[in-house]
Amino acid sequence: MKTIKLILIILLISFITDRVLGQEIQKIVVKGCVRDRQTQLPLEGASISFRAISAAQRLTTAVGSANGEFKVTVEKGYYDISISFVSFQTLLLPGQQLDSNTDLGTLMLQAENQLLEGAEVTGMMPGLSLELDKKVFYVGSDLSAKGGTANDVLNNVPSVNVDSKGNISLRGELGVRILINGKPSVISSNNGLEQLSASTIEKIEVINNPSAKYEAQGTAGIINIVLKKNMLTGLNGSVQATWATPTNHNGNINLSYKTAKVNLFGDVGFRYRDLTVKSELKRISFGEVTRRFLKQEIGTEWGGRGHNFYIGGDYYIDSLNTLTASFYHSTLLVNNKVDNRYNYFSSAVKLDSAIQRFEQYNEPKKYNQLEVSYVREFEKKDKNWTTSLRYDFWHDNENQYNSQSSVFPMPVAADNLVTQNIESSNDIFLQSDYINTDGSRGKLEAGGRVDLRAIRSDYWATANGVLLEEYDNKLNYNERLIAAYFQWSNTMKRWSYQLGLRTELSLIEIADRRGDFNKDKRYIDIFPTIHLAYKIYDNSNLQLSYSRRIDRPEFPQLNPFGGLSDLRNLTVGNADLDPAYTNAIEFMLMQKLSKFTINPTIYYKHTNSFFQYLVRETAVDYFLRSPINMDYEKRYGLELNSLYSPLPNWRIALNFNYYGFNQQGEFNGEHYFVKGNRWTAQLNSRLRLPTSLVIESVFTYTSKFKEVQSLNSPVYKFNIAISKDIFKEKMTVSAAFNNVFDSLVEKQTLNGSTYRMESKNYGVGRIVNATATYRFNRKKEQKNRLPT
Repeated sequence: MKTIKLILIILLISFITDRVLGQEIQKIVVKGCVRDRQTQLPLEGASISFRAISAAQRLTTAVGSANGEFKVTVEKGYYDISISFVSFQTLLLPGQQLDSNTDLGTLMLQAENQLLEGAEVTGMMPGLSLELDKKVFYVGSDLSAKGGTANDVLNNVPSVNVDSKGNISLRGELGVRILINGKPSVISSNNGLEQLSASTIEKIEVINNPSAKYEAQGTAGIINIVLKKNMLTGLNGSVQATWATPTNHNGNINLSYKTAKVNLFGDVGFRYRDLTVKSELKRISFGEVTRRFLKQEIGTEWGGRGHNFYIGGDYYIDSLNTLTASFYHSTLLVNNKVDNRYNYFSSAVKLDSAIQRFEQYNEPKKYNQLEVSYVREFEKKDKNWTTSLRYDFWHDNENQYNSQSSVFPMPVAADNLVTQNIESSNDIFLQSDYINTDGSRGKLEAGGRVDLRAIRSDYWATANGVLLEEYDNKLNYNERLIAAYFQWSNTMKRWSYQLGLRTELSLIEIADRRGDFNKDKRYIDIFPTIHLAYKIYDNSNLQLSYSRRIDRPEFPQLNPFGGLSDLRNLTVGNADLDPAYTNAIEFMLMQKLSKFTINPTIYYKHTNSFFQYLVRETAVDYFLRSPINMDYEKRYGLELNSLYSPLPNWRIALNFNYYGFNQQGEFNGEHYFVKGNRWTAQLNSRLRLPTSLVIESVFTYTSKFKEVQSLNSPVYKFNIAISKDIFKEKMTVSAAFNNVFDSLVEKQTLNGSTYRMESKNYGVGRIVNATATYRFNRKKEQKNRLPT
């Protein structure tokens, strides 16, 4: 009996020991996927930590793959799980019991929102998130741009500048490609961004070194404007109205209706403006014996009204197939008046003569965009095929009526100059993209694209009723681009990489009715891209990237007729421009601490045949501005983006960019070489007070800088805005005070061998916007569906 008891005790001890040891060595697999709550996109490189709740406090970590998925092996037990990503709130899953293989499902991270008063979550966006090939600036809540246009939003994005003529530059470079929701759009052509309301924009993606899936156009990089979208079920919408002084009023109505089978959407907007700007030009002309002085004063009234509408719908064929069709139309009626006075002085600074010139400018612009797209999903997660066909057609009719007369020393009968330029375009874009993400084995992206453009410019001019033969012509521009790309990305422990190759065939024809500008350019190019990232630890990343880019001349840079608004200062295109090519390399760090995020970037670019506008004197007191190909430009710089949150409801962002450059070229036997530098800084403060009151201020400064022929003076501006939610967040009212100190004045000095010119553009001055937005069946954070 004792023997039997002893055997039973031994067997029991053995069983218990085996179970305990088995628990200690038995391991399980835990998997899941990490995504951005707002965009639903996977967060590549997210950090997942498992800390055992035991005396040992074991720590096991994993890193999300290219599609946000992770898989990690841990011992059975209780764990505190944390999921983190740079510029996103850390998600905590405390006290999780893991005793078998577990799928945590999709884990959503919020983009740095703050938790106030226990349960109220407010949208204090961090302003910046860093992805493998781009920086994302969340501007949907940009108060100072409310009631404005897309140009106003871009002016608040670090390192982006929109000048008084609508030219967009990135880090001081003009070769920027503007995309709407990742695709070229008629909206971004011919300064059409003035028609795009700021309220429709959710975020701006700045892609300095684009990957191969993006078109290679744009040596400065790509700016992708991402518009808001709505995917709520049922009928919902919003109404917005803005009053502004000086007069720049606008309104917008957005509606959406969604069921399980269809999603219908529509948007209607209007804008009315009546603005006055002024500028002045002082010029000294050096003769062999005497000097002549000119003081030119220009007053411009910008008048106009416009409307646009967008309609479309998604049809869900089944759970894997979606068909979308949409149509966008925009009409802008421009009515400008320009008053020029030329005062000429002798070398003794005594008034010699005075000329008055008045211009009436009318231009109706009509843009249309028709698009059909098909999306094919697969049973396999993160695998899809997208094909879209878009037809753009636009038309504008530029009409100038100029009347010029001498007013001193004796009045002389007026001379009349009348011009007309009818421009139109028919563009077809066909694009197809395939994406296949296969867990730890990486992500494959491949696709192709065809662009077909046909632009026509038919112009003429008469002087006192007599046709001017040199200005009676028609320019035909045909562009055919055929592209294909392949891209592969993967993650290996703390390393992430993306390798891409793109090839583009360019067939460009320029011809005119008189045979003066016949050009035929055909070339094929290869554009490699490399992106590497290393995760030092949870909140610190290093990135290195390289890309090769092209900048094909745009139609305005090629068109030899730029209008005859001011015969003494003409700007024309150059039909013989060649494309510019850039090799760019960047190295950046993203470091996030508890209250502070910093993102420094150093970069270097080398551009061959880059574009530069040069001014030359064609006759005494007559000047012509036109682009040419310079030999090369070398550019190097440092960019710094930072974010500091001293309090949970207060965010301060400091953004800084410095670059130096060397430019060299030759034109008409004259050699040009310039070496210079430039820096810009922006300080942004956003404070949320109780009762849903938000105060935001933005200060921007641009240093002086040199170009090949000119010296540009520093510019600064200060904006401040307030916003408040009322009626249980069904309505938001805001007021923005832009250019508070009326300091936004562009000054430029240009030196030539026989002249010196100083110009000042004063712009619109101080601007005040008051905006009210009302939402029905839609919450504040939910978005509109707008054209792509």
